[in-house]
Amino acid sequence: MKLKFLLITLFFSVLSIAQTKGTVTGVITDKDLQNETLPFANVVVKGTNIAVSTDVEGKYSFTIEAGNYTIEFSFLGYESVTKTVQVKAGETVTLNLALGSGSYTLQDVVIQNNTNRAKESALLLDQKNAVEMKQAIGAQELSRKGVSDVANAVVKTTGITKQEGSGNIFVRGLGDRYNSTTMNGLPIPSNDPEKKNLNLEIFSTDILEYVSIDKVYNSKLYGDFAGGNVDIVSKDYKGSGFLKFEFGSSVNTNAINDDDFSLLKGYNGFGFDNRAIPNNGLTQYNFKSLQLENTNPIAGTFGISGGKSFNIGEEGKLSLFATASFGNNYSSKADGTAKGGVNGNASLINKNFEKYTSISFNTNTTAMVNLGYKINAANKLEFNSVLINTSSLSKEEFTGYVADLANDGNGFIRRNKFEKNTLLINQLLGEHKLSKRTIANWGLSYNTIKGDMPDRTQNTLNKNDNGYVINSQSAPNNHRYFQNLTENEMAATASVDYKFKKVDETEYKGKLTLGYNGRFKTRDFEATQFNFKALNGFTNTVVDPNNLDAFYNQENFTNGYFQVATFRGTAEVPNALKPQTYNGEQIIQGGFLNTEYKFSKLTAVLGLRGEYIFQKVKWNTQLDPTGGKDEFDKIAFLPSLTLKYELTEKQNLRFGFSKTYTLPQFKERALFVYEDVTEVKVGNPDLYASDDYNFDLKWEFFPEKEEVISVTAFGKYIQNPMNEVTIASSTNDISYINTGDFGYVAGGEFEVRKSLLNIDTENSKKLTAGLNVSYLYTQQDLSTNKVIKETDYNVAFNTDSDKFTGASDLLLNGDISFLNEWNKKESNLTSTLSYTYFSDRVYALGTNDRGNLVDKAFGSLDLILKSKLNKNFGLGLVAKNLLDPTINRVQENKNGDVNVLSYKKGINLSLTLSYQF
Repeated sequence: MKLKFLLITLFFSVLSIAQTKGTVTGVITDKDLQNETLPFANVVVKGTNIAVSTDVEGKYSFTIEAGNYTIEFSFLGYESVTKTVQVKAGETVTLNLALGSGSYTLQDVVIQNNTNRAKESALLLDQKNAVEMKQAIGAQELSRKGVSDVANAVVKTTGITKQEGSGNIFVRGLGDRYNSTTMNGLPIPSNDPEKKNLNLEIFSTDILEYVSIDKVYNSKLYGDFAGGNVDIVSKDYKGSGFLKFEFGSSVNTNAINDDDFSLLKGYNGFGFDNRAIPNNGLTQYNFKSLQLENTNPIAGTFGISGGKSFNIGEEGKLSLFATASFGNNYSSKADGTAKGGVNGNASLINKNFEKYTSISFNTNTTAMVNLGYKINAANKLEFNSVLINTSSLSKEEFTGYVADLANDGNGFIRRNKFEKNTLLINQLLGEHKLSKRTIANWGLSYNTIKGDMPDRTQNTLNKNDNGYVINSQSAPNNHRYFQNLTENEMAATASVDYKFKKVDETEYKGKLTLGYNGRFKTRDFEATQFNFKALNGFTNTVVDPNNLDAFYNQENFTNGYFQVATFRGTAEVPNALKPQTYNGEQIIQGGFLNTEYKFSKLTAVLGLRGEYIFQKVKWNTQLDPTGGKDEFDKIAFLPSLTLKYELTEKQNLRFGFSKTYTLPQFKERALFVYEDVTEVKVGNPDLYASDDYNFDLKWEFFPEKEEVISVTAFGKYIQNPMNEVTIASSTNDISYINTGDFGYVAGGEFEVRKSLLNIDTENSKKLTAGLNVSYLYTQQDLSTNKVIKETDYNVAFNTDSDKFTGASDLLLNGDISFLNEWNKKESNLTSTLSYTYFSDRVYALGTNDRGNLVDKAFGSLDLILKSKLNKNFGLGLVAKNLLDPTINRVQENKNGDVNVLSYKKGINLSLTLSYQF
């Protein structure tokens, strides 16, 4: 009886205590992302110890004694909001709130899934609200369009194309030297000695949240800008834990139909080979085998990724995301022809290959770790580390006429090449809310890249009645080439935002941004070529092209069949093994001040940037065996103005104006010659920077959540533009020249994204379409006298003006997608048809009565099918280049165009399977 009485007493005591408390609950949403739920927002009851965070669906809840309280809602980078609430005993108060960068609104909400910052709708909303003119493409859209790398991601946006056969992009007709690449706002190095920017094909879309493209300059960016800046924003994981596995396989129709798909032996299938120059290369034959081996050209991929968040203390949270993947692919250029050294009327052609083939085996290994640490509501740190290793093992074969070497059209040249690039990126980023008015951001990075071409081999043969014989008329006809590049770069950025002209507790009209960024880059490049010249009595030795080891071996070398020498000479010459080198050093330090102010519907940003630039190049090459150097410095003052006028709630009118500059690159200024089979490129130490003036005018309309219509007019005026030019030489060499006093670009862009069908039921069906079109007009002054006066090279331009190299008049991207969901949206199928087209574009300017080299227009059609079979399994089928057009490069001539390069790439088919826990 006593026990029973005790339990009843305890029950009523607890009940009486509970009746003195109430509950506060609700959902926090993101006002700047169309009220999608906001996870990990902070909810603090002032004057108490109660502080909670929203869950992955933006929900919060807590109990508290009855009374009146002030609750503060906050999220890093957003305006904090306070609300007074009355809590009554035994009752529940529901308080739903939207946080944003400006004022707040209280509203009823529908609970949605965890926010995805890579969603198309979120990025469009960000584009609408931002003062700057920018475009972005996120992981959701990239998946829908079957895009697997960053290079093919950015070409899905307006006004951007990619050079065929490489990851180099053109923004509004302006090529590599006019563009820049960053990751999370910090610069990243190049893997190609001839290029300023990294080959964007090596960046898998697995590691990114979205890609942002700035085609309008603002003073936060480095001043070396005229085309655009591509910023790769890495994944910043938030949410509950997941683990995902993905497997895939792919084939190329040209490769799979090739009965003799053979590549050089001795390389492993993972792309991590390290080959060095052999010991005693001039006195002993220690080189690797020239044997080929057949390969089954069926590619495969494997990937694993995962993420999880951990609470640390009352306010802290640690978020972890990691991914690792390996993939390979086979490619083949079929039905090809190639020519080189074509004169002005095509009556003389130095090289005329009636048959040209190229095959390759490529690998990509990617690993990334992202750590995000939210210390509290006001402070956040982030660390990114990315390792990317890519390789390409290729074989090119040319059959036909070579002047003075194969006059009967019986020449045969084979070039085997292995390229390996290893990139390591390390970044530490910080964001700190110092007060309601002041936010500080900073970042540090250290990046390094090693780009190697170890043991490129080239052999030149002639076919006669007895078979193939080695052609040693010129010692470099048969050679082995070793190239190494190491580039290291440190970068730092820091800025402080201060808001002024307070409107109310949460909104300000003005903002000042004061900042600094600097980068310190070094490049070391060296190359050694061993030439193998058959000696008298053995020049007509019959050989098997597929078994050249039978001639090139230690025994024959000892017996005097051939000799080995570098450009400096044989083993008897001192320092014969000293490599060709060039070294580069570049320092850029800049400070900037932005003033942003909102005048009712008009927002203006006035920026001023000052930079100090220093660049030095030293070389010791076959063109200058004694060595030389060149350096310059520059102080640049770079103003910019951006205006945004809100015509209506859904329409904006924007204007941008800026001054920038364009720097020459190390390789363009180093006196080094790079010889391909059909062309030769040589540096120009007299190359110097251009100054650029840019303007944009844009109207944009956002009818619905995932829709946009925009029209843009733009123009650029460039002083002392740089171009690739065919200079006067026996082999029609190409160099880099300030070709005239000025040039300009004018054009227009049109973009539309539209929902054609949207049945939002339990099993939704959605049909969407997108189209972006760009038209460019480029013109530049060409001055023969200027080039002769300013350089050691001789040119004779055919006209007084011409187009910019790399500029297509017309660019077009279109896609249509259909989404069908079932099983309460746990299963779906997305079907996308995507088309890309660019018109003719100049590859290199012609001189001395030789016409321009022009890449001819073509289009590419892709089909992408992606299915989520259930909550765990996913399946994908991608078919790329369905039309398989012929890729042509021509030289324009008086008697008509001469086709100097032609091939087909084939259709690429891939199948992927994924499982997510």
